[in-house]
Amino acid sequence: MADAAAVAALSELVDLMTTLRAPGGCPWDREQTHTTLRPYLLEEAYEVLDAIDAGNPAALCDELGDLLLQVVFHAELAREAASFSIADVARSIAEKLVRRHPHVFGNVAVADAADVIRNWQRIKAAERAGSRAENGLFSTIPRALPALARAQKVGDRLAHVGFDWADVAGVLAALDGERTELAQALGARDLDAARREVGDLLLTLTSVARHLEVSAELALREATDRLTARVAHVEATALESGATLGELSTEERDRLWSQAKIATQPD
Repeated sequence: MADAAAVAALSELVDLMTTLRAPGGCPWDREQTHTTLRPYLLEEAYEVLDAIDAGNPAALCDELGDLLLQVVFHAELAREAASFSIADVARSIAEKLVRRHPHVFGNVAVADAADVIRNWQRIKAAERAGSRAENGLFSTIPRALPALARAQKVGDRLAHVGFDWADVAGVLAALDGERTELAQALGARDLDAARREVGDLLLTLTSVARHLEVSAELALREATDRLTARVAHVEATALESGATLGELSTEERDRLWSQAKIATQPD
């Protein structure tokens, strides 16, 4: 059964958004469109990720509220245009959840989570095949996704139609081939070719991640976090001795970097 307090709170939020958009409401809110709100939707989604990574429940609650506001805002714009409403949004995802969980709401038996994923992919494929809006294998993958995430989704979609390497060893061999082609482009001083080969190299790396069941996007975020933490450690240590990063000798920088790697190792 639905939590009455949750229903009431969501209803209040929807009403608040309607008031903000109504005549006499907030001038800024009244000026917004689906297009102008795009950067805020992305920003709020990334702030949710930051709160999750920080393990901060209070921040996560706050950021999820900001993200929910974006959903309500877009739904209000659509209601005003007589396109759809927040009720349609909720009903659509509820129907999708029921449809994609036949092992819970139907009579399909599953052995484990892997079975659930396989069923989910089959159901999604059937939905795509039956959709009039479907124009191809990749038409439901948003172009606005971060490049690594989009590349991995494209590879995943290809894998489900058999267009993939047999195993990770095959992908690693392809990765070696892309590295060779990049080296050849650099050797020929062909910068346009080198740019294309860098793209191919990154694309192939997302397939390595996919075969290892690793999110390329999150793996890069974590690697970047490690890098920034280590550089911050080197910088702080250097400043204690009265030097800046740019003033360190190569030997001193390498020594502090080794210390930073040890100091920032996860527990």
